[in-house]
Amino acid sequence: MKKKITRSIYATLFLAGLAGSCSKSGTSKPDPVDPVVPPPITPVKTDVELWLTKGDKTSLFAKQNVAIAFKQETNNNATIEVDSTQTYQSVDGFGFALTGGSAMLINQLNATDKTALIQELFGTDGGGIGISYLRVTLGASDLSAVPFTYDEITTGISDTELKQFSIDMEKKDLIPVLKMILAVNPNIKILASPWTAPTWMKDNQGYYGGSLKKEYYGVYAQYFVKYINAMKAEGITIDAITPQNEPLNAYNNPSMFMSSADQKIFVRDNLGPAFESAGLNTKILIYDHNLDHPEYATDILRDAAAAKYIDGSAFHLYGGNISAMSAVHDAAPNKNVYFTEQATFGNGSFDGDLKWHTSNLIIGAMRNWSRNVIEWNLASDPKFDPHTVGGCDACQGAITVGTSVSRNVSYYIVAHASKFVRPGSVRIGSTSVNDLQSVAYKTPSGKKVLIVLNNTGSTLTFNIRYNNKLAASTLAGGAVGTYLW
Repeated sequence: MKKKITRSIYATLFLAGLAGSCSKSGTSKPDPVDPVVPPPITPVKTDVELWLTKGDKTSLFAKQNVAIAFKQETNNNATIEVDSTQTYQSVDGFGFALTGGSAMLINQLNATDKTALIQELFGTDGGGIGISYLRVTLGASDLSAVPFTYDEITTGISDTELKQFSIDMEKKDLIPVLKMILAVNPNIKILASPWTAPTWMKDNQGYYGGSLKKEYYGVYAQYFVKYINAMKAEGITIDAITPQNEPLNAYNNPSMFMSSADQKIFVRDNLGPAFESAGLNTKILIYDHNLDHPEYATDILRDAAAAKYIDGSAFHLYGGNISAMSAVHDAAPNKNVYFTEQATFGNGSFDGDLKWHTSNLIIGAMRNWSRNVIEWNLASDPKFDPHTVGGCDACQGAITVGTSVSRNVSYYIVAHASKFVRPGSVRIGSTSVNDLQSVAYKTPSGKKVLIVLNNTGSTLTFNIRYNNKLAASTLAGGAVGTYLW
């Protein structure tokens, strides 16, 4: 977001020797001094808007007052070709995980600050960055204050009819914040992911690790149905779910291991039929883990009986290569792929994270068929709290909520796409050349959006070619530019 800085320059002017300006002692008395305000900057005429973030923070998602004009000319600059006749996937949106901890921190703000922050994050007018996709946790994640599920009972007892099921604990922070968000963006898409099943359904009876017992597969499917309907009763539509966050990671608090074979059975024989019977059109996305094991998704999608219930696959990038998303897409081109989690950490660097996340997610995931990008997570406090015992103790929010609200690197990473690449946009052709990485879109209103990363340490001047005309621009090393025309 562009910060507004008002500079008042005060001139000390003394007028001496003028009639009536002398005091009784005979010394001169200065006239009142008015501040000298710089004249307003006149916007230049330009064919292309440029919004810029630099790794040294001298520009933070700031609209540039520069003229970028399309011309019939030739030069020796590297050229990014934008071709709106080449079309790829539609875009669902860009955003963050609204963890329980994020919701708690935001909800603790006073009413005025909270309203302004929600408008900034989810609105598109003025300084709003237009977040259009959220991931929420179905129960606690490791970025909740404590672990919990929606149906915890006395150890050794089961609740197969889910009589104790309740989302009441979410009515303190998460649901009120979601309702405020929906008032600003009623069309925002929401993905829900559980970190664990209720502990009585697991073979170790605990939050940490363990697996879902097969005898409870059917009950657990109904747990999802109850959750979706309970949120709907609050006016909140869950667009999609994943059966398990990071199913190959049993070393978090909470967490649960689920093999691809078990997830296939759960979706095919339980979750899919339960949604169908309940008349739910909530999407089912499988896997929701790292790209070093794309076969987890492709193994499930090869089972036609399971695949008929599945909209697509979800991925993280703490391991693997972003190009694996294309491999999954190519193996099942009638199914979608989504990017659902990547964290920035308190010990990271602004410039390094800006380049890596823009290269791999904002550009990389989208060039590999993803319909969205979700960063982890929306808010943390200055100590990277809250989190469970054993949970991530260095995950940095897009914003830090302390005595004031500050914006961190992932805020700017996402803003470069979310403000302009609105849901329903379509990715179009663009080239990457000489370490100038790019991705381009045509929006529902017909505008073209080009996001460019200068993935070098040096300033580069280049052309944007569109409809056989060139527009020249310059990006500092490590800078990200969003171009809009």
